Amino acid sequence: MLTRRLILNPKHPSAFLRTFATATPYRKTPSLADITPNGAAAFDARQKEFRDSVRTAQQAKEQQDSQLVNTSTPASTSASASSFTNTAIAQETNDASIAADYAGKFSLGSLSTHSAEQARESTSQHETSKRKGALSSLIYGTKEGQQMDQDIEKSFSQVLARGKYVHSIVFHQVKPDKVDEYIKLVGDWYPRMASLEENHVHLVGSWRTEVGDCDTFVHIWEYQRYHGYHTSLHSIASHPEFPAFDTHLKKLITHKETSLMQEFSFWPTTPPRKLGGLFELRSYTLHPGNLLEWETHWRKGLKARREVMEGVGAWFVQVGDLNTVHHLWQFADLEERKARRELSWGVEGWGDTVHKTVPLIQKMRSRVLIPMPWSPVA
Repeated sequence: MLTRRLILNPKHPSAFLRTFATATPYRKTPSLADITPNGAAAFDARQKEFRDSVRTAQQAKEQQDSQLVNTSTPASTSASASSFTNTAIAQETNDASIAADYAGKFSLGSLSTHSAEQARESTSQHETSKRKGALSSLIYGTKEGQQMDQDIEKSFSQVLARGKYVHSIVFHQVKPDKVDEYIKLVGDWYPRMASLEENHVHLVGSWRTEVGDCDTFVHIWEYQRYHGYHTSLHSIASHPEFPAFDTHLKKLITHKETSLMQEFSFWPTTPPRKLGGLFELRSYTLHPGNLLEWETHWRKGLKARREVMEGVGAWFVQVGDLNTVHHLWQFADLEERKARRELSWGVEGWGDTVHKTVPLIQKMRSRVLIPMPWSPVA
């Protein structure tokens, strides 16, 4: 049974909120016109409150883990176990932001695993060792080739470490005169399906494209491995109201596209939050064979970006639109987006990331998104 996702309420640290149920009433179609040009201060305040709550939850979790180690480990080995735990935590903190640490333990990206998880991870490690020979041929002709090869081999295992989580990204192209009807239909159905425990699925978020392919809606779902994806689809399709929903939906859209993705290990998906503002979905189509090099450079570059920008998540497609990477960011407004992207160039390491990743890209695309009222991440 999958664990319920819980996030601390910043105003009431002892209280917990169910993150995938929503009672937000539908009023009108959200749009860029809802974003005020003077909302940056409020956005920053909500961002700080969110990060503080994440930090508090992380510290509480670390303290709880430490107590468990002390009570379950013999005295002769407790010191070494504690040292190992602290080293692991320090390394994890060094690899990702506090929000990412929290996401990897408590919230999105933290589904409980089934009984075969250890066996599958063992198999993954065995497969990784067999691939090492092929990895050594990925980088040629650079003075840092050997070091890069080591980084890529390390990155490969770290990417696979998140393999127990599968995300789907769904694009719906909606008929312009059916947008309001679509929002009403999906705004009722999606939160209900996400709130049913037997469906084994979590809704990361739902957004409408305002700049880009307009009237396209983007939905990101999370499942526990591919068996969870199959289980979820079967459970939802077996719901007595599904045929009516599906028939109605098909009358409102002109096109549907779905890809199955994994999240990068260095950038776990954010827990549910309500910071306000807008989102930018940046999609990159890479030249085949460059995913591991992309991951290696972005692992370093994200540290620089997170100093000035609020990331939501990053995923690479495994089934569907192959060689595609999606990055999702959140901003107070478009002016803040511009300002923060410019600030990135002043952070050490970001220029080097751009220099090394641009040659890996075939094409790239940017969409400005507005969250739907029922979206857990908004």
